[in-house]
Amino acid sequence: MEAITESIVTALSARGVSPQIITFLISMIPLLELRGSIIVAGGLLKLPFIQTFVAAVIGNMVPIPFILLFIKKIFAWMRKSEKLRKFPEWCEKRAMNHSEQIEKYGYFGLFLFVAIPLPGTGAWTGSLIASLLNMKTGKSLFAVLLGVMTAGLIMSLLSFGLIQKLV
Repeated sequence: MEAITESIVTALSARGVSPQIITFLISMIPLLELRGSIIVAGGLLKLPFIQTFVAAVIGNMVPIPFILLFIKKIFAWMRKSEKLRKFPEWCEKRAMNHSEQIEKYGYFGLFLFVAIPLPGTGAWTGSLIASLLNMKTGKSLFAVLLGVMTAGLIMSLLSFGLIQKLV
């Protein structure tokens, strides 16, 4: 992951893209998302805390309404193609392996799933699970937003060493 983010930063910086926009763009990439963008912004890009947090949260949230609204239709379309059929099946299987907490606790479980920065969790997977479980879009969007903001705060505190400064 580190090599990927370094390549992205190098390529975009060479083209004059601002650190804030780089942070924003990285936070939209599945697997990297908000967590990866905050680490990059605080480490490689040397962005201040507030600029990092805002760019990462907004960037991470941009794809979420589209996932909540359209992912099942996109997956249905992909299943019609022999070459693409396995991808939605893989995504759904992977997402549903993480769905127990969300099924058990509903929107609060969705919030927790997105908020706790662990591998395999995040806004993309949480939104996919919410969509597959037919959860209401508006409530899911709000739960994911709160989760992204919480994860952003946790990651920022860790990445910027604020916890060490507070203790």
